[in-house]
Amino acid sequence: MDRKVLVAYGSTNGSTAEIAGRVGEVLAGRGLDVEVRAASEVTDVAGYDAVVLGGGLYAGRWQRDARRFARRNRTALAARPVWLFSSGPLDPSASERDIPAAPGVQRVADRIGSRGHITFGGRLEGEVEGRLARMIVNSGKGGDYRDFDRISAWAAGVARELTVPAE
Repeated sequence: MDRKVLVAYGSTNGSTAEIAGRVGEVLAGRGLDVEVRAASEVTDVAGYDAVVLGGGLYAGRWQRDARRFARRNRTALAARPVWLFSSGPLDPSASERDIPAAPGVQRVADRIGSRGHITFGGRLEGEVEGRLARMIVNSGKGGDYRDFDRISAWAAGVARELTVPAE
């Protein structure tokens, strides 16, 4: 049986969407049937066997669409395997050590019984939305701190958990 996996994301400036895309590529490469979609576009998770949900971090909070998705689908998410990821630190810290989930993300993880959470570095550069984001970029403190090797390795671990036969 093919496992159908939803990779949903909340992204304001596209960085988290690109991370979700890489997660989806890795899962599909491991034989899973994957859909990568913006969290705001998903109305129901009933057709999926598992979910990966990611959100960009903005001032320590998950992006609005990821929060709303988790709240709207809380009961359905609790009934299937779910993994969470955040993206956001604009420094190499996420590649150097495990960063705990932000408090709101941890509450989501606890409520739905997620199988795990990871924080990846973020990207903030070029034309961005939001006054604070523009200030960060204009001050020279933006950049791209995503580690796609680490993202791929994490996604491969998720795929292993989903493809190992139950004993």
